[in-house]
Amino acid sequence: MAGAMTNYLENKLLDFIFRGQGLILPPALYLGLFTTFTDETGGGIEVTGGGYARASIPRSLEAWSGTQSPGTVTESVGASGRTSNNAVIQFPEPTGGWGVAVDFAVFDAQAGGNMLFYGRLAIPKSINNGDVPPSFMPSDLAYQIDN
Repeated sequence: MAGAMTNYLENKLLDFIFRGQGLILPPALYLGLFTTFTDETGGGIEVTGGGYARASIPRSLEAWSGTQSPGTVTESVGASGRTSNNAVIQFPEPTGGWGVAVDFAVFDAQAGGNMLFYGRLAIPKSINNGDVPPSFMPSDLAYQIDN
């Protein structure tokens, strides 16, 4: 599943690259699930209750592939402009109904924070009490710049 950048992140990157402004990110990013659609301005209704919490993903060479190919753990030297998760991204076990997840988003905080990327789930997923915890398998979450 590919995602797109939010207006917030686009603005921050332009200010960082061209305008000399600082860009500070935490050591981890956080993946959230939504029961309504999100877009580049943010929005959407994130899952709440029932044991839900955003899934943490380290910002590291080991957690995200290099542009040369999925699963790589060295600095990017490829030409694909693409990165994806190298490990399973696991949400906690639902202890209540989460509804039907239709979208996902990457944030810079465990709660609140700024939405950086968003995207649609390939197949909406109904998540109920006691279900197997939702997860994204390696290479499921991919982002591409250029190409």
